[in-house]
Amino acid sequence: MGHQQIPPPHPRREPRVTVPLTADGIAQVFEGCADFGRRTLYLGDDPQRAVEMLYIVGQVRNERASDYVLRPLTQCKDLAEVATLDEAYDRMAKGCLYSLAVEERTTADQVVFDLVNGWVALFFPGKDKVLTLMTATEEKRSISPPDNEPDVKGSMDCFVESIRTNTSLVRRRLRAPELRIWETFVGRQSVTPVDVLYIKGITDPQLARQVEEQVAAIDIDAMLMTGNLEQYMVGEETRTPFPMSLYTQRPDRFCAGLAEGRVGVLVDGIPMGWLFPATLDSFYRTGQDRSTSWMVASALSVLRYLCMLVTLFLPGLYVAAVLYHPELIPVKLMLSIISAKADVPFSTLAEVLVMLIAFEVVQEAGLRLPAAIGQTVSILGGLVVGSAAVEAKLVSPAVLVMVAIAGIAGYTAPSQDFSGALRLWRFGIALAAGVAGLVGLVLAGMALVYHLASLESFGVAYLTPFASCGGSGERGHVVFRQPLPWVKTRPRYLNPQNRRNQG
Repeated sequence: MGHQQIPPPHPRREPRVTVPLTADGIAQVFEGCADFGRRTLYLGDDPQRAVEMLYIVGQVRNERASDYVLRPLTQCKDLAEVATLDEAYDRMAKGCLYSLAVEERTTADQVVFDLVNGWVALFFPGKDKVLTLMTATEEKRSISPPDNEPDVKGSMDCFVESIRTNTSLVRRRLRAPELRIWETFVGRQSVTPVDVLYIKGITDPQLARQVEEQVAAIDIDAMLMTGNLEQYMVGEETRTPFPMSLYTQRPDRFCAGLAEGRVGVLVDGIPMGWLFPATLDSFYRTGQDRSTSWMVASALSVLRYLCMLVTLFLPGLYVAAVLYHPELIPVKLMLSIISAKADVPFSTLAEVLVMLIAFEVVQEAGLRLPAAIGQTVSILGGLVVGSAAVEAKLVSPAVLVMVAIAGIAGYTAPSQDFSGALRLWRFGIALAAGVAGLVGLVLAGMALVYHLASLESFGVAYLTPFASCGGSGERGHVVFRQPLPWVKTRPRYLNPQNRRNQG
């Protein structure tokens, strides 16, 4: 019996930097860094009154550092006429330098992280404090239309990699002063800003506090990818392929979630936002549902749920019907299937599994290759290889058509993460149907429902509002969308402090 391997200790060292609070001490931290800069400046051309200026090239915007710090520091008459450096320091701290944000730092740790974030630091001889001024560059990708969530009648902007730009996009839509933005830093090496957003007076305070604690508890080296947040936020719900967090590129959809009473999370460097808690119905809603007629939106919602059942159970139902229950198939169709399978050397279950795997291979190849080549590979794999396989009697035409229908139906899910979980369960359901026919199909479906019913996202059942509605229905928040003027309350399962959302 093997022993469980215990990971080595990984203590969090606070503070990270323990050098003296001097220009030489900070320079020692950045020793060997080609982008580290240091200048000595004189107040009023007096060598006895020297100020050390430290900065990191690339993080600092040159124009801001020159115009807001260097020019007033060397040319300001008020600074040149002061008698002591202490008086000069006080004047700089109170606005003699043209910077919106000025901080007094008392530890080397604070100064180092200010430099990394694009600030400049001013060291005065004999002073136990340091002035840091915000001169960071704001180079970032421009705001563009969302690629993964197109909407004909929606806004044409999406989140970018800058967290301050993303919070401004939220502020422009939710101008209420009750919007709260709590920030922490995650990642021992990346030190990535992570913001938790919610609306005070609407969002359940316990839910907001739980999300904040979960974010603060993330202890990893670098917060660089979406999985670094998603897989640490699910808590104990890790043994499931279904997504436990709802992500979006669209600020309008993100703000709609906040207005419902959910808690949002934004990460610097990742152009999307997350909403908690996540429930099954939230993965099948789109922003377009509220932009179109309630009848059209309801019809499309029903279509998505029907497609979910088709992509899950159609391959298994076909296998069960052909192998164990041919009486379920019309006679003419069954005769056609038998004649097509006469020259196919593989069993029905093997055909279905091979075609499902081939479908996944073609899809993966199309995603990983460049756009132009990926489209060519998809067309080649879907049309040429599929037709050649039928003509070569490797698979029957009915199996090819059935797998294509199931695959296309899976793409109707607005969330690709949820669609991936459905595709994984599709294999298991097909195998169960191949072993025990309709009995295996029903048992696999029951296992799926049991698995979903056992999941929770921050205390909210995953199947809400279908299975847990607090004892009453949720008008406007289920499959059929009610006219918006009829939906007077927010979802009960979010436990909002104020359920009323309109007059």
